[in-house]
Amino acid sequence: MVTVVDVKQRQSNNGETFNALIIEGDIQIVTSKETGEPYATARRTSIPSTFDGSTAEKLIGKELPGKIERVPSEPYEYQIPGEDKTVILEHSFEYNPEPSNVEEEVFEPQKSSNGREIESLA
Repeated sequence: MVTVVDVKQRQSNNGETFNALIIEGDIQIVTSKETGEPYATARRTSIPSTFDGSTAEKLIGKELPGKIERVPSEPYEYQIPGEDKTVILEHSFEYNPEPSNVEEEVFEPQKSSNGREIESLA
């Protein structure tokens, strides 16, 4: 499960403004590469939405199925929040919704009495 923790207004490549939901995964304990000591963290990423600002704000605290996964990326610079330190990262985080247990309804083409398929406007 992931939790909506914030909303940020973003701009698409074509200049349109939209609201992105900032989502956070479960707490994880990881070991520092520098000190060897464990610390608690949580993966975060954002997903675009079609919600207006007030609707998006109401979603803060809502849990969604899925998880945030680490994926390889082109190297990029990242400034650690609250520090003057910049590091080079070669990964990013992406939301992966878990497949639902609900089966999707599959529509088979209908056939007429002469065996021809009938178009459906459903």
